[in-house]
Amino acid sequence: VRLGADALAVGVTIGSDKQADLLTRLARFTREAELMGMPVATHIYPRGNLIKASERYKAKNVAYAARVAIELGVDIIEAGFPRSSPGDFKSVQSISKLVKNATVCGLTRAVEKDIEVAAEALKYAKRPRIHTGIGTSDSHIKFKFNSNREAIIERAVRAVKYAKTFVEDVEFYAEDAGRTDNEFLAKVCEAVIKAGATVLNIPDTTGYCLPEEYGAKMKYLKENVRGIDGAILSCHCHNDLGLATANSIAGVMNGARQIECTINGIGERAGNTSLEEVVMILRQHPSLNLDTNINSRLLYDTSQMVSQKMGMMVQPNKAIVGANAFAHSSGIHQDGVIKNRETYEIMDPEDVGVNASTIVLTARSGRAALAYRAKLVGYELTKRQLDEVYDEFLKFADVQKEITDADIPEIIEACNLGIETVS
Repeated sequence: VRLGADALAVGVTIGSDKQADLLTRLARFTREAELMGMPVATHIYPRGNLIKASERYKAKNVAYAARVAIELGVDIIEAGFPRSSPGDFKSVQSISKLVKNATVCGLTRAVEKDIEVAAEALKYAKRPRIHTGIGTSDSHIKFKFNSNREAIIERAVRAVKYAKTFVEDVEFYAEDAGRTDNEFLAKVCEAVIKAGATVLNIPDTTGYCLPEEYGAKMKYLKENVRGIDGAILSCHCHNDLGLATANSIAGVMNGARQIECTINGIGERAGNTSLEEVVMILRQHPSLNLDTNINSRLLYDTSQMVSQKMGMMVQPNKAIVGANAFAHSSGIHQDGVIKNRETYEIMDPEDVGVNASTIVLTARSGRAALAYRAKLVGYELTKRQLDEVYDEFLKFADVQKEITDADIPEIIEACNLGIETVS
């Protein structure tokens, strides 16, 4: 977890005699921080003989995550940044041992020691890849590296050549490519391809680009970089303006053949491209003539697993996997969906692992939705009965946010119509 200047970090030592007090203080700090809009990073430190148990738990999670990725159909797993911490090194190493068919990738900077450590972590992988790179925008060159364009190209080439001494598959990232002028970016790409790069990652690191810009950048590289047909162009987009998925799709429409994405779009700041969105966009638009190996029926369960493991709730209106993605509460929409699902749904919920669409009863619901839900709990209402029950329903719905199945019998009984359930 990376913290900005306005953030709170709390450490709790489990097993210490102050554990209870620390946990109480943690809860208070967290509430106060949330009220102030501050992010909170909590590091739980195991103590004494709990350390081994913690390591076993982490190892189990790493193994579980690898199995989930394999079952989902992921082609490439970027397992971590091996030099960043012992934990990341072990994660990359463990996944390298477990995964047989997918490529396992380790992230590095354009630093020899980073590359050496990544190679060591990847030595058990059947299909290892080192992902190295450097910032290429004027902002990064000036402020991060205090350097110049020529020196940056030299560092990029050295890093790729060094990585090639360990693995055949080397991906190069041009950090902040979204704000790098196309002519210089093309020079960088051409140089690293010549040095042996097999994949060129073109990140919109700050989430700045519009889809048209990002797509045009990919098109420019395809048309102006010598040797580009011998490498794969990759999209790596951030969601600062809510355009990560749109930019990634624009990228593949203009020649990219790899999209770097995450479950639920988790990632730095506002997140990254959502895997589930990419998969279903490509499926819903066969005219793009693009596809993935992802088993879409596992998307919802995978999303829930990631949410639970990371303690990050999926927003209800999240596309594809949010709780409301296949829920209908507007009367006009409900009437259409009840008559034919395709009137308001472009995807079959079962295609993403959701059992069925849901009709949510609120004050905005119409008679068709009430009759539909009443029938599900055993009430067949005539038109006259429905009119009377609907008036009573609106009284309830104006008070309650949502009417549940348990509320329906109470609403019907309040009408004194003597309606019984159909057995």
